[in-house]
Amino acid sequence: MQLRHVRTLLTPQDGAAKVTCMAWSYNNAKFAVCTVDRVVLLYDEHGERRDKFSTKPADAKYGRKSYMVKGMAFSPDSTKIAIGQTDNIIYVYKIGEEWGDKKVICNKFIQTSAVTCLLWPAENIIVFGLAEGKVRLANTKTNKSSTIYGTDSFVVSLTSNVSGKGILSGHADGTIVRYFFDDEGSGESQGKLVTHPCPPYALTWASSSVVAAGCDKKIIAYGREGHIIQTFDYSRDPLEKEFTTAATSPGGQSVVIGSYNRLRVLNWSPRRSAWEEAKPKEIAHLYTITALAWKRDGSRLCAGTLCGGVEQFDCCLRRSIYKNKFEMTYVGPSQVIVKNLSTGTRVVLKSHYGYEIDEVKILGKERYLVAHTSDTLLLGDLNSNKLSEVAWQGSGGNEKFFFDNENVCMIFNAGELTLVEYGSNEILGSVRTEFMNPHLISVRINERRQRGMEENKRLAYLIDIKTIAAVDLVGGYNIGTISHDSKIDWLELNETGHKLLFRDKKMRLQLYDIESSTKATILNYCSYVQWVPGSDVVVAQNRNSLCIWYNNDAPERVTMFPLKGDIVNLERSNGKTEVIVAEGVNTVSYTLDEGLIEFGTAIDDGDYSRAAAFLETLEMSTETEAMWKTLSRLALEAKQLHIAERCFSALGHVSKARFLHETNEIADQVAKEYGGDGTDYYQVRARLAMLEKNYKLAEMIFLEQNAVEEAMEMYQELHMWDECIVVAEAKGHPALEKLRRGYYQWLLDTQQEEKAGEVQESQGEPLAAVGLYLRAGLPARAARLAMARDQLLANGDVINRITTALIKGELYEQAGDLFEMIKNPQKALECYRKGCAFLKAVELARVAFPAEVLKLEEAWGDHLVQQKQLDAAINHYIEARCAIKAIEAAIGARQWKKAIYILDSQEKRIAVKYYPRIAQHYATLQEYQIAEELYIKGDRPKDAIDMYTQAGLWEQAHKLATKCMRQEDVSVLYITQAQEMEKQGKYKEAERLYITVEEPDLAITMYKKCKMYDEMIRLVAKYHKDLLSDTHQHLGKELETEGRLQEAEYHYLEAKDWKATVNMYRVNDMWEEAYRVAKAHGGANSYKHVAYLWAKSLGGEAAVKLLNKFGLLEMAIDHAADNGVFDFAFELARLSLKQKTPEIHFKYAMFLEDEGKFEEAEAEFIKAGKPKEAVLMFVHNQNWDAAQRVAEAHDPDSVADVLVGQARFAFEQKEFQKAEAFLLRAQRPELAVKYYKEASMWSDALRTCKEYVPSRLEALQEEYDREAAKKGTRGVEGMLEQARQWEQAGEYARAVDCYLKVQDPSNSLLVEKCWLKAAELAIKFLGQPRSVEVMRLVGPQLVAMKKSSTAAELYLNLDLIREAIDAFIEGEEWNKAKRVAKELDPRSEEYVDQRYKEYLKNQGKVDSLVGVDVMAALDMYAEREQWEKCLETAAKQNFNIYKRLFVEMVNAPGMNSTEAYPSWADLRDVLFNLCENLVKSSEVNTPAHEEFETMLLISHYYATRSAAQGVKQLDVLAAKLSISLLRHTELIPADKAFYEAGTAAKAIGWENMAFIFLNRFLDLTDAIEEGTLDALDHVDFQNTDIPFEVPLPAHQHVAEATREEIRDWVLTMSMDQRLEQVLPRDERDTYEASLVAASTGVHSLPCLLTGYPVLRNKVEFKRPGKEANKDTWNKFLMAVKTSHSPVCQDVLKFIGQWSGGLPSSSLSFQ
Repeated sequence: MQLRHVRTLLTPQDGAAKVTCMAWSYNNAKFAVCTVDRVVLLYDEHGERRDKFSTKPADAKYGRKSYMVKGMAFSPDSTKIAIGQTDNIIYVYKIGEEWGDKKVICNKFIQTSAVTCLLWPAENIIVFGLAEGKVRLANTKTNKSSTIYGTDSFVVSLTSNVSGKGILSGHADGTIVRYFFDDEGSGESQGKLVTHPCPPYALTWASSSVVAAGCDKKIIAYGREGHIIQTFDYSRDPLEKEFTTAATSPGGQSVVIGSYNRLRVLNWSPRRSAWEEAKPKEIAHLYTITALAWKRDGSRLCAGTLCGGVEQFDCCLRRSIYKNKFEMTYVGPSQVIVKNLSTGTRVVLKSHYGYEIDEVKILGKERYLVAHTSDTLLLGDLNSNKLSEVAWQGSGGNEKFFFDNENVCMIFNAGELTLVEYGSNEILGSVRTEFMNPHLISVRINERRQRGMEENKRLAYLIDIKTIAAVDLVGGYNIGTISHDSKIDWLELNETGHKLLFRDKKMRLQLYDIESSTKATILNYCSYVQWVPGSDVVVAQNRNSLCIWYNNDAPERVTMFPLKGDIVNLERSNGKTEVIVAEGVNTVSYTLDEGLIEFGTAIDDGDYSRAAAFLETLEMSTETEAMWKTLSRLALEAKQLHIAERCFSALGHVSKARFLHETNEIADQVAKEYGGDGTDYYQVRARLAMLEKNYKLAEMIFLEQNAVEEAMEMYQELHMWDECIVVAEAKGHPALEKLRRGYYQWLLDTQQEEKAGEVQESQGEPLAAVGLYLRAGLPARAARLAMARDQLLANGDVINRITTALIKGELYEQAGDLFEMIKNPQKALECYRKGCAFLKAVELARVAFPAEVLKLEEAWGDHLVQQKQLDAAINHYIEARCAIKAIEAAIGARQWKKAIYILDSQEKRIAVKYYPRIAQHYATLQEYQIAEELYIKGDRPKDAIDMYTQAGLWEQAHKLATKCMRQEDVSVLYITQAQEMEKQGKYKEAERLYITVEEPDLAITMYKKCKMYDEMIRLVAKYHKDLLSDTHQHLGKELETEGRLQEAEYHYLEAKDWKATVNMYRVNDMWEEAYRVAKAHGGANSYKHVAYLWAKSLGGEAAVKLLNKFGLLEMAIDHAADNGVFDFAFELARLSLKQKTPEIHFKYAMFLEDEGKFEEAEAEFIKAGKPKEAVLMFVHNQNWDAAQRVAEAHDPDSVADVLVGQARFAFEQKEFQKAEAFLLRAQRPELAVKYYKEASMWSDALRTCKEYVPSRLEALQEEYDREAAKKGTRGVEGMLEQARQWEQAGEYARAVDCYLKVQDPSNSLLVEKCWLKAAELAIKFLGQPRSVEVMRLVGPQLVAMKKSSTAAELYLNLDLIREAIDAFIEGEEWNKAKRVAKELDPRSEEYVDQRYKEYLKNQGKVDSLVGVDVMAALDMYAEREQWEKCLETAAKQNFNIYKRLFVEMVNAPGMNSTEAYPSWADLRDVLFNLCENLVKSSEVNTPAHEEFETMLLISHYYATRSAAQGVKQLDVLAAKLSISLLRHTELIPADKAFYEAGTAAKAIGWENMAFIFLNRFLDLTDAIEEGTLDALDHVDFQNTDIPFEVPLPAHQHVAEATREEIRDWVLTMSMDQRLEQVLPRDERDTYEASLVAASTGVHSLPCLLTGYPVLRNKVEFKRPGKEANKDTWNKFLMAVKTSHSPVCQDVLKFIGQWSGGLPSSSLSFQ
């Protein structure tokens, strides 16, 4: 997240004026700031101050300044503000919803100590901390407060988690305590969480951790159980101050901590599971940040300061514009603000689980939000501001979203439909379906509330194309499945979800009642259907009829109106419902009967009185009758009996009306006596049960009241004697027997013998019962009773009567059973056979008559065949061994596999005729392989081939045919079959047959004969591609002949012959088509040509109109004129573009000229206003007189052109004088020059130019020179000739120019002569400036040609002394150059010497250079690193050379290494010898001598350092030598010395010294770049012998890259707190490498090996002033002994020479 300063809400004051607290309202509309004056300022969301109010003290007597406001928070409904004060009180102010509303105190909570911090996390709950350490809760509803928990330490901070269901308190002793109102299933512990190292004034509870900070300048992130997960330590940053306050973003993904003038931002990274620090926001002079408040939508952060300022910052990870209509502001990984740019409305989209939001899209007519996270899906409705977040596993972004329903989003993914209700964070439902058309899914979410139903959410969708499922989304169960016989193309539930309308592909409209599971077709040919909004009325269209069902409980009751158009919409508003019908271009409205619609609404509302009153106003009709029925049913269910009675009266149901009237009288009487409505009285309830035919319920109601008589009376009235007797038996009624007798008698009287028999049977009188059953004509029942009673079986008379009655009634099976029971198998078998009871017959026969079994099985099979039960008959035929019948039955029963099984077991002669029948079945099932096998088995291969052919399986057919037939027969068969197909019009099948036998030409001929040209072309393209174009051409001509021009056009164009198409249309006078084709296919100009021909065919005004229409008029005129059709061109111009007439005359004249008709052409040219063209025509034809005549008469300006033409002709005839005369008459001398030039007559050209056009002479001369140069030798000769001519004519300047222009690389001698001639002429005849100019041009050329002496002589002739000297120098004639300089220009002698030195240097002649310039020679030796030569030469020179040599060596790069030892040793030895010589000379103890002694010491240090660098044990010695050299920076480069000392110290770990030296090195490098040492700071080197005043190095001695590395190291070390920026001191309390003691000024001698001062334990040498530290000396000797280093031995050898011999303890290395 990044913070961007937006505005200053409150300007800071000059002094302390602390902003004590700030708060944003929950609805983001208000922002409150409490100032030091205890005034609350209210701002709107745009940062404009809108209101303010003053807080008040707990007790007015103490005054307004007796307290401070320490905490402030808005209520969750944003209408109240809680203020916590230090005078032990909390006030709750009601500020209202509008700006300017009166502010009143609605709650106050008095405490025992000062309030220190305050939160308002939930409705009615305020949480606050006290100075005494308690955390308490104030309830604004009960106006009471209570302690949540108590501690002994001052509460310094208080914060809540993102959901507001948990709190953290920070205390002065560092304790952080956690408390949950609801842990939301996290399982985290409560109580003390952790002890922070300091008071956690800055405390936040983010989504992933707790972040705390305070005065120790550390930010610590704690885990869920108090363990440290991250620490940000700024305690070493001197610019950082203590942390004072903190705020977390509403999403919990970011934390901002405020300190002195800085806001530090921490962002949680879900991928790393860690906090990442963003760039801090620093604002100079902000002073301490005292309060932070984050806007609830996360878009703004406000910071209050100690000086009373309030700054507002924009919080944003990123911002983008979506389709230029919406602004997306990502205020956190899991929170996005979507702003509508046109309306300004904003929606905060937030992941409640803290997941990172990937991308936000706005779909569904820019109303709905869709966003993905890693594990969830976010949806939202921008209009209603309802947002949802549901669990959603990533599916690659393949979901499809449908927003047709305003309440729910439908998501389709991989065959699954998921419903998400806006505002709900749970998936509403999920079903499997492949049909996602919105017309095939209907969702109803609480659209019309019903009595007794809290939630009503239902879905209807297609399981498959013919099956609808209805689902209750609340309970998650299926409430109905509707199977249909046709494909369904539309469905919709009504608003209550109890009725479903759907339509199938046959345009049939169905109504399904989900509660009763009944379906009814209510309309055929339905083209439009819709539920009327807010009701259950259906509107539909059937062809030309408008159909309305005002009561869908009676779908047969429909109101119809005739229509002339189609219904396009249905509108209901302002108490009016209209059907909008489009009748042609007009729109007509049909108004529905709002009263009938209102009836349905009244029914739904349960207001039956209103519904009845409304129906009273209507006349009886089919719709009204249906509504009375509905109302009657509902009124009965609701026990509104008077309304029900009225309904039945209206319907004409007199009996029900009378029954209800009597019931109402009972209810009214009871109500009068006992109160209430009387419907709960038992008689009323029983009568209502009777009305519903629920007699058992009525009985139960009577018996509950012990009204046995009433219950029996009810049953008797209804003639329900059995139930009456049961009641009497149950209650032991005394009239039971009487009832039974009466019942029996009644049965006999009413001739109910069967029922009477049942009574006798139940009373144990079987014989009487048999008689009654026989009288009732029920012998079967008598038989069953007889077989159940043994005494009846023994009674032969009874059995005979029963069997006779059974046989008479043809009840043979029952008779058989009875005969079998009385042991008469013969009669039983006979009866079974007659009754077709073959199962019993066979079972009996197996026991009694085995021989009859086969006959019975066959008869059984025959019977089953007659009953069409063929599959059952098969097994019986098999049992009867009747194979043929079994096969026929199997085939008839379509038991094909069984038939094949039976056939396979039969002889071939029997089976062969059945196989083809079965094969036909498998062929219809497209199981061709089985069918083929069966055809082969049935000797019918041709039928198999026909089968494959009809199925289009030509390959299989061909394969079978070739297997079973000869190739010729196959071809004949296929061709014959194809011809047959062709006759039947089955051309595709015929084509396939032709192709199968490789006869495509026959197929092509067929298509051609049938004029199916497209198919013909397809085959030609496939089989005769080379003939395709010819075929198209041929078809085009044929179709053109037939007059089928459009088709002909297609084929011509396919043949790429668009011209034939255009000609075809032209011939048929179809110019528009011709123009269209030409424009589309003919290129840029073709259509213009066609338009021109079209216009030409029209002529006159019509042609002009046409050409104007196409914008081609001017082009047509030009085209006509260009093609010689001048009459047409003149006609077009005359009618439309008269200004084109001269142009046409001109073209006509040109045409006539080409035709040789010059006189006529002349006339046309003059008409065209172009007499000059006529003149030119005559000139071209050399008719000079006519040209002169026309020119003089019509164009005097052309007279000159005539003369020019004559002149040109004369030139061609070689009559040059005559031609020149003509041109001079025409005043065109430049043409004369041109013609002479073209004839290569340059002399005449130059002459004429000089005489008549002198201004162009120079250019002509240059051109001549170039021409001469091109011609080579011939050109040179011409140039020489020209030069001689100029010379002879006295034109010396031109002659000189010509000589100078001579260039001939092959003849340098000639060129040299020409240059000398030019120089000679210039010196003789031209003035000084020109001659000098010529000489400066010629001289270098001569020098380049090794003619230096000649050039020098010419220079001397013109007194050009310096140029002459340079010429001698270029020719290496040094003596002549010196002589000329000495005699003619002594000032140039030094110049000649300098050039001579440079020459010697460039030639490498150093030995010669020594005699001229010793210093230069030494420089060359040094550059070549020839030090021996250099030193040898230097030894022969004076002191300056030694100094120069020393300076070169110490400035040389790459000398700080072991390899540099020989060079340093040579320098050391030379300086040693010099000093030794000086001691013996008069120069002893002079400043020069002392300087050389210092140089010797420095050289010795450098040499010893190089030697030590090669031995590991001597690293410290080498470093000390680099450090000691710093005292000599007046002689050696300071930057280089400090760099080498610093890097050496760093290498051995002396970081303090390394830091100081390298820091000094960087200061010196900056000084070198600035050009002055004035800015150097010498503090670090006070009281040392390191000099301050040193020469500024001329250049950097260390590379840029190395300098940058050093700079980085120094910067890094400067941050290290352990580093002490002081040089190390010794026992003198002085810098250890300094020779001079700081306090005493005593000067110590330097150690010969290190340069450090020798203080104690010294080694003294013979020569005074030479000493060494004993430890250092011994270490050096040991290193030399162990390493055997020759360079170290050489150092010892030199020390011995220099100090007068080594000490006696030293070793010898001879």
